[in-house]
Amino acid sequence: MKKLKSRLITALLALVVCAVIGCVVASIVGIPLWMGAAGMVAVGVGMSFVRLPNGLRAGVYVEVWTRQVVEHYTHAMEGTFLDGIPDFSQYSENDVIHLSDVSGDPTVLVDNTTYPLEIEELEDGDISIKLSKFETKATKVTDDELYALAYDKMALVKTRHGNKLSEGMLDKAIHAFAPTEDTAETPVLVTTGEADETGRRKLQRVDIISLRRKLDKLKVPKNGRRLVLCSDHISDLLECDQKFQGQYHDYSTGVIAKMYGFEIYEAVNCPLFDCTTKKKKSFGAVATGNDFEASVFFYVPRMFKCKGSNKMYYSKAENDPVNKRNLISFTARFVALPQKKEKAVGAIVSVKKTA
Repeated sequence: MKKLKSRLITALLALVVCAVIGCVVASIVGIPLWMGAAGMVAVGVGMSFVRLPNGLRAGVYVEVWTRQVVEHYTHAMEGTFLDGIPDFSQYSENDVIHLSDVSGDPTVLVDNTTYPLEIEELEDGDISIKLSKFETKATKVTDDELYALAYDKMALVKTRHGNKLSEGMLDKAIHAFAPTEDTAETPVLVTTGEADETGRRKLQRVDIISLRRKLDKLKVPKNGRRLVLCSDHISDLLECDQKFQGQYHDYSTGVIAKMYGFEIYEAVNCPLFDCTTKKKKSFGAVATGNDFEASVFFYVPRMFKCKGSNKMYYSKAENDPVNKRNLISFTARFVALPQKKEKAVGAIVSVKKTA
């Protein structure tokens, strides 16, 4: 009954839309509005009885559903640490993006009186980056589910696929933004707070100040510094920092707070670091005894993100006479990386309390 009611409402809305479009067309061509509305409604009703060839109908489904999933995972990534990062999607060709690697920055002279000026040469190099492939395993939707359930099963499936794609992209992005290891230009600091029940030292505000000091010495510009806190470090601050508690209580998406010049964000699956070597573990690695998630710093203008092609794989139930099930999966191309390798990034990782 609910499904019938939903279809009736959809049909009425479609007729209203047809009528509005007909009025617009009528006003343009100079005929009475009622004639345009009636004509467009008649066309809409007539088209509902036209049966497209199976291949064409499937193509329409795939195109519409693919667009809906792309819109969903794009919306899901709004209000995250990827906000404001330069988007190079327009430069992607065949799911490959080419970046110019310019060695060094030009020297700025102030109140110079010596001429002629020395000539500097900035050597360009081309970096070719292939976009990462994110794909979902196929989900089955039977014809019985499509026609018997009171809710739109296909809409639910598309939503879940979009959610998982966005989660995978965010996880891969924060891992890529994190430094590989502690170096002079990519600082990896350790926490210094009290130990919790597992022996892990907690994050405290002084640790964030220490990171700020490191970045100041590296001459990283202050406007655009972003710190993405892992779940452990979020909890550490919530336990002992009343000001942060208040800021987090009022937070929904986007920036949680501004702290010592950093825009504070959070991420669910931050990269793992070995707390003894301060080296990053590979993407998807399973934590061992010395591994903890790290909070990740990056300088926003030096990062980039890029979306590529998207494809839906759809097998209709009529092609599966034994199981009578539709199969649906999606593939999307995306990448987010520093524009220059190992530049303007850092991390804070928890360590164990020593005996």
